[in-house]
Amino acid sequence: MQPPTISAFMAGHHKECDELFAQAEEAIADNNWADGVPKWSQFASELEKHFTREESILFPEFESQTGMVGGPTQMMRMEHEQMRSLVSEINKASSSQDKEQFLALSETLMITMQQHNMKEEQILYPMTDQSLPNGSDIIDRMRQE
Repeated sequence: MQPPTISAFMAGHHKECDELFAQAEEAIADNNWADGVPKWSQFASELEKHFTREESILFPEFESQTGMVGGPTQMMRMEHEQMRSLVSEINKASSSQDKEQFLALSETLMITMQQHNMKEEQILYPMTDQSLPNGSDIIDRMRQE
């Protein structure tokens, strides 16, 4: 059996995060804070894990192998910071059970994530698959994050 590619591994984690996000958003929209808040926390934790995997392992490996330090990885890091800021604001709305604010900010986050993930899945991850011959080792390290 063929080992997973970086693209497949990371896109799979995008899907996991998307599912948790949808569950949290749906629960909050139904005023089910008891289910929504833990789902939101789980999503936020998985999203941060995803960012950490990229920023501490994948991006440095890619930059080291290709010499491209000011290109796509720099843009992805900037977008990560934008999403972290949105998550922080959504956390506040969640804590105060401000449904309107939660849903408005989560809509912005969803659009931002979709655009971000598309760039990663269509451009950056295929570049990492081509540039990093040790993809299986990198995936193993990211699983431990």
